[in-house]
Formats: sequence, structure tokens, C-alpha cells
Amino acid sequence: MAYKSLLTVATSIHGLLPVVSAAAQIAIANDAHLDSLSLGVDRTQIGYSYVGSGAVMIAAAMERAEEEARATAKALSAALGAQSPDLRSATDSAVTQLGALTDVVAARARYADLVVLPLPYGENRGVEDEAVIEAALFEGMAPVLIVPPKGMPTADPRRVVVAWNQSREALVATRRAMPFLRRAEAVSIVVIDPPTHGPERSDPGGLLCQMLVRHGVRAEVTVLARTLPRVSDVLARHLRDTNADLLVMGAYGHSRFREAILGGATRDMLEKAEVPVLLAH
Repeated sequence: MAYKSLLTVATSIHGLLPVVSAAAQIAIANDAHLDSLSLGVDRTQIGYSYVGSGAVMIAAAMERAEEEARATAKALSAALGAQSPDLRSATDSAVTQLGALTDVVAARARYADLVVLPLPYGENRGVEDEAVIEAALFEGMAPVLIVPPKGMPTADPRRVVVAWNQSREALVATRRAMPFLRRAEAVSIVVIDPPTHGPERSDPGGLLCQMLVRHGVRAEVTVLARTLPRVSDVLARHLRDTNADLLVMGAYGHSRFREAILGGATRDMLEKAEVPVLLAH
């Protein structure tokens, strides 16, 4: 399997180049096509407006969202223009209210092999950035590659860490990351504080390692003790210690008011991400 259809979504003019460059490198390496979407978002909460002012606020907010979409589209086109002429790409633009963002993004993410997005937390990032990730993961059912501000140095990460906890989400993420795993020089299956009871108690991560090796992946298992307050802290330290280029992990969430909310472990990891993170649910 290879990634043949990629998607990136831009909600702001800020931080576009690292994300677009990463998506372009992966597309070229896999002989794939890159679709890009410029998204203008109306963040107005009409429920808090004064009676009678709703229509005026909606019109003004949508006009502002359209302006943002045009500016983002221009910046996105410039970022794409800076890539290799070998890149096959297409661009689109849309305007949506925050409440309808999920449908707009999911409709496109469902037909992408990989969605490449920026880190949703930090300077110049808004609530819509997390919403785009959630839409692609939970409703679009697509794997999502989160690119930190410093970018992704290569389309073929040499050292990959797979966070393994025997969950369905972790297994889905591992399968979706197979194009990266098969080309990596070393894949470390990291198990933190494995349970003393369960099907893998005698050989944590062993069955996953066996599956990957049969696919030609150079994989090994690393068992770590939980010596820090959070699992994400242990994982982040291991990434630094091994100079890893990519983290693969399952994305966890729960439903709240019919919206998918990134779970604590996923959010904790993204807030401190220093390397690209591939998520799947």
C-alpha cells in the first residue's frame, strides 16, 4: 500500500509552508496527488447576540470568513508554487460556520489516504484547527499526519516510534502508517507499563512486531516503565532520547454534544509534539 491521495486543509495564512512542504514531499515520494482546501470559518456564536442583531452579525461574520478564505487561498497557492514542479496538486476553497465545519472537512477526508495538518495548539492557532483534525479523524475516518512548526525534514522518516497499548486505535494507526514503516530504517514498538494480565502479558508487543516483520519492517519492541506522571511524558522523553523522526499512535476521543473531542492522551501528546505525529482512529 502507498499513499496515493493526500489532503491538506488551511484555516489561516500562518504556518502554511512547513505543512505544505511535508505534504508535497510525501506526495512526490509516493507518486501521489495532493488536494488542498482553503477554509474560511465563521466563528460567531449567535446564541450570545442581542435580539434582532443576529442577521447583521451573520452577514458580517460570513463576509469576514470569505475574506480570510481568499487570503488563505492566496498564501496556500504561494506555498504550493514553492514546491517541486513534479508535484501534482489541486486547490479548492470553502466558507463555513464553525458548527458545520465537520461536514465540510469530513466529506473530503473520506477520500484521502492521508490528511496532513498543522499542530493545532500554539501561536496563531484557533479552535477551528482542532476541529479540522477531529473531523478528519472521527468523521472522515482518515489517518492524520500532524506536522510541528519546524516541519518534516524528509518524506521517509528513518526512526519511527509506534505507541502500542493493544488497543484497536493503536492497531489501526499502525496499519495506516505502513508506507512509512516499511521504508524506515528502524521501528520501535514502545510499550509503557504493560498489564500483568492479558493476552500479551508474556510478550508485550510481540504479535505486532511479528506482523510488521512479515511485512518487511525492521521492528523491535521496547518496554518502558512509567517513571513520569503521564504516559505522554514518558513517550516524549523516549522520542528525544532516540532522536525519532515520527510517532505513530492511536487517536482517542469521546462524544460530547455530538462533537468528537480529542481525548486526554492524544491532546497531551500533541501539545508537546516536537516530531510529526501520525494519528488514526
